[in-house]
This record gives sequence, structure tokens and C-alpha cells, in this order.
Amino acid sequence: MLLRILSTIGAFVLRRFEELGTIVLLYGETLRALRHKPRLRHILAQMSHLGVDSLMIVSLTLLFTGVVISLQTADVLIRFGAQGTLGGIVTIAIGRELGPVLVAVVCAGRVGSAITAEIATMKVTEQIDALRVMAVSPVDYLLVPRMLACMIVVPILTVFGDVIGVFGGWLIAVFYKGLTTYSYMNSIHIFADLFDMTGGVIKAIFFGNVIAVLGCYYGLHCPDGAEGVGRATTKTVVASIIVIFLLNAVLTFLLY
Repeated sequence: MLLRILSTIGAFVLRRFEELGTIVLLYGETLRALRHKPRLRHILAQMSHLGVDSLMIVSLTLLFTGVVISLQTADVLIRFGAQGTLGGIVTIAIGRELGPVLVAVVCAGRVGSAITAEIATMKVTEQIDALRVMAVSPVDYLLVPRMLACMIVVPILTVFGDVIGVFGGWLIAVFYKGLTTYSYMNSIHIFADLFDMTGGVIKAIFFGNVIAVLGCYYGLHCPDGAEGVGRATTKTVVASIIVIFLLNAVLTFLLY
């Protein structure tokens, strides 16, 4: 019984390391492909498809995040006479952590799953094999434009989401808690720093990279059949969210 349990655990660990090694090799191949001139038309098409379509859900997510942070902290700050710090607290919390992380999680579900489903469908219908027959690298043709697009789009969405989140906090502070606009904005000027925002944007660049690479990896290694496409899409979302939170902890330690 014990031997069977240990054997199962060992097989699971070996599969995960094998998967990690394959992802690292794919990432290395992608970096080598960057030496070639990127297809600007493909990158812009992916930015439109992956970024613009995610704008609404990012806006709603960050708007209500700012509203909730302001609701949760305003009463405590008012009780201790520190209501003049509310804007700074909301800005720092969203700019450093909640903005980039929530945008990345939303994009992992919206963008990562779309990338995986598209590439997995191409694999199941043997379009990937057709590219190889025509001497076209799937990494160069499919992965590079998506990775560059995500590394551009996710930071842009993060900046937009940060502004919307701070605006949501302002709505509650002014129209529900009775603070003045000057008090809210002045606390941002006093307590928040530019790096609180730029640090989050740096995180978003790494998050976009992770989402694109994992989405393409699980798409290229999708099992045959419609069920395999669904399974690969689920794996992309789960793996991306786990890596995003892990990477966020590492980047927070290094940046701040």
C-alpha cells in the first residue's frame, strides 16, 4: 500500500518536471525566434483580438475592486481620524498588487483560454502539421506574435484598470462617505509614488509573457479530440493563475 502511494506521488512529480522542462525548451525556442523580424500585422491583430475584447471585463473588475477597498477601509480610517489617507491607500493597493494581479487573472481566463482553444483546434485539425510541412515554424508563426501582443496588452490593461480602480474608490469616498475630492486626491499625491504604478506595470509584462507561453504550450500539446481541447483550456487557466500568484510573490519581494 505504501509502495503504491509513493509510486503514484513519484509518477506525478516526474510528470510535472517533464512538463516544466518542455515549457522551458519551448520558451527558449521562442526567444530564439525573436531574432527574426516580427510580423507586425499579426501582432496588431492579436493585440486587437486579445486586448480590446478584454477591456470591458477588466474595467468592471477593477471598478468594483476600488469600490470594495474604499468601502472596507473608509469607516476604519474615519474612526481614527485618518480619512485623509484613503486615496493613497486605495492607489497603492491597486497599483502595486490588485491591479496587475486581477488583470492577469482575468486575462488568464479570457486571453489564455482563447489562445489555447485556437491553437488546440489547429492541432486537432492538423493545421499545425500543415505549417511544418510548408517549412513554417509554429513557434515563429503562432507563439511569437501572441507573446509580444500579451506583453504589450496586459500592461496597457493594467494601467487602464488602475485608473478605473482609483476612480471607483473616489466614487465611494466622495459620494458615500462624505470626503472631499481634494482630500482624496491630495492623499494620493502625498502617500503614493510613481513606482507604485510602474512596479505593477513591470509585473504585468511578466504576467502577459506567462499567459501567452502557457496558452500556446497547452494548445500545442493538446490531446486529440474535442474533449482534449476543453481539457487543455482548463489546464491553461489553472496553471496560469498558479504561476501568476507565485511570480507575483517573487516580483513583489524583488521590486519592493
